Amino acid sequence: MYVRRLELVDFRSYERVDVDLEPGPNVLIGANGVGKTNLVEALGYVATLDSHRVATDAPLVRMGASAAVIRCAVVHDGRELLVELEIVPGKANRARLGRSPARRARDVLGALRLVLFAPEDLELVRGDPAERRRYLDDLLVLRQPRYAGVRADYDRVVKQRNALLRTAYLARKTGGSRGGDLSTLAVWDTHLARHGAELLAGRLELVAALTPHVAKAYDTVAAGRGAAGIAYRPSVELPEPTADRETLAAVLAAALEESRSAEIERGTTLVGPHRDDLTLSLGPLPAKGYASHGESWSYALALRLAGYDLLRNDGIEPVLVLDDVFAELDAGRRDRLADLVSGASQLLVTCAVADDVPAALRGARYQVAEGTVRRAE
Repeated sequence: MYVRRLELVDFRSYERVDVDLEPGPNVLIGANGVGKTNLVEALGYVATLDSHRVATDAPLVRMGASAAVIRCAVVHDGRELLVELEIVPGKANRARLGRSPARRARDVLGALRLVLFAPEDLELVRGDPAERRRYLDDLLVLRQPRYAGVRADYDRVVKQRNALLRTAYLARKTGGSRGGDLSTLAVWDTHLARHGAELLAGRLELVAALTPHVAKAYDTVAAGRGAAGIAYRPSVELPEPTADRETLAAVLAAALEESRSAEIERGTTLVGPHRDDLTLSLGPLPAKGYASHGESWSYALALRLAGYDLLRNDGIEPVLVLDDVFAELDAGRRDRLADLVSGASQLLVTCAVADDVPAALRGARYQVAEGTVRRAE
């Protein structure tokens, strides 16, 4: 799989830009702040319907414009598919596949499989559990796009259930006689247990498959300096890591019933996959709080490379993006990373200094300036 052409209209700093890309390595060179990351962010958005840099869509639209458009031509197994997304802040995004309107924007998921590593990924190691949950769920959707619906359904249930609990909490706090109407809470419990079990099962299966790839990738990038391990930490006690979905739903339902009074007291849902975490370790110690800057950087990179290797093992050849990576690595790590990724069907690298990129990855080159991208000779 590779992206043959990328076109942006009113996206970030670009009023309009067209870039023809090549299979294999593509290096985007330019000073900091000229828009290199904006290009790969657009591709990441097509792959995940999310930005790795911001939480809302509004910053993606160029100042003064009402909407942004991303078009990319994706080649897979010899066939080309045009994917188009129109981003309209505050409204539902519109999508087209092969020039035909899609019923929902998420119908484009799976058209472009892409793994992106960026400096923000240090938060996977150092940040809150939400960063690691997002990492798992994004990878889950890349492997099996149907999980986008599971994820959306679960998020909707948690939102509705939290609204109900919040109303009850405020009623009790203000001395309401009934303390809020919780008559429908049991219904939302059932929905949460069902959708939560599906999401939890997917994450558990993913972590089991991902674990050896994380260990291997970290060992390669860090040249054997420490053993990386991951483990899923659920908010409920599981009978076994390989429990089936029916069992997981029963466990979640029981945990919700047990935590009912505490949830009403606090006005929020305390049980479910939205409260889980992915624990990262280096040897016997947790990576968070103990890993050095270099170890944290290597670990974050290993998590992305592990996802890339897992997709390839599944028979998926994703596009790989390394955004501003090589400037942070010493010569040894640069060369080891180049060896790992040189066989990618398509690799996009951004850098400020061309000499930072190992010779093995110096394929097609592009000079990026303010609002323009041109092929370098």
